[in-house]
Amino acid sequence: MASSSPPHVVEDLPPFLQLLSDGTVIRDRSAEYSILPTPPPPGRQPDVRWKDVVYDAARGLKLRVYKPPLSPSSSGNNKKLPVLVYFHGGGYVICSFDLPNFHSCCLRLAGELPALVFSADYRLAPEHRLPAAFHDAASVLSWVRAQATATGTENADPWLADSADFSRVFVSGDSAGGGIVNQVALRLGSGQLDLGPLRVAGHVMLFPLFGGEQRTASEAEYPPGPHLSLPVLDKGWRLALPVGATRDHPLANPLGPGSPALELVAGALPPLLVVVGGLDLLRDRAVDYAARLEAMGHAVELVEFEGQHHGFFAVEPYGEAGHELRFVHGNGAAVSS
Repeated sequence: MASSSPPHVVEDLPPFLQLLSDGTVIRDRSAEYSILPTPPPPGRQPDVRWKDVVYDAARGLKLRVYKPPLSPSSSGNNKKLPVLVYFHGGGYVICSFDLPNFHSCCLRLAGELPALVFSADYRLAPEHRLPAAFHDAASVLSWVRAQATATGTENADPWLADSADFSRVFVSGDSAGGGIVNQVALRLGSGQLDLGPLRVAGHVMLFPLFGGEQRTASEAEYPPGPHLSLPVLDKGWRLALPVGATRDHPLANPLGPGSPALELVAGALPPLLVVVGGLDLLRDRAVDYAARLEAMGHAVELVEFEGQHHGFFAVEPYGEAGHELRFVHGNGAAVSS
């Protein structure tokens, strides 16, 4: 009887992981800490405290809470702070909320907005292919809702009870995190995700990760960025999507032939801010997404940072473009450049 052949590599994403033919994943998590240059500290450290909490005990999933001090300039409900839920990038296959760059991004957002920032981890592919990350995102929002309803009880987190304005919650993310924002918006707009009495006041997508079989002009014509190329994009989708799915799968392409009609939910969604880099391979997909929603009468603001590649805020949280990035919390979300 012929012996079965040993497992072999079917997908290789060096230096981060290999997928073997028997489904085994060999992952080097330490390599993720070298993917981006560690950001230098700012001239003045933001006065922000942070801690990690578990939002899904069954899966051991955590989020990091960033809390700036309340100040007389804080606006809104008894000077409480708005809440910004942040989902990190990494193509759904690498990275974590505790990487130094994402940590610096959230420190800056919390200190300068100011806002309570919840930076959430989620399950990664290919061990947990999509829609696992989207289910986890819904669990994060359900955890925030539980905190909103726990106010005034012994179950309330003391960091949040005296600081969080749960009527002003913004859902945000960069790259894959931007794709998560789209899925959260679809679930909210269609009624699949009920968060009352919590109120989502706006969505923010930073250079969102969307896919598609047909190449856009930016994908076909732009040179590869320092952290993103078409081969890496294609490989990432093969690792993240259900086995055998194409890049037109609804979980990758919100404007694809089999995707839910945005018209069904556009009127129920809060204002949306979309930020893109002028040299990002994915620029055109984000621009098309924003234009489609705007054509439906949805409140959308699109801001393009000329000369910037994919992931510029995460790459340089304290860089020049990061200095120009501003969220405005009120009835919606906005940015100035």
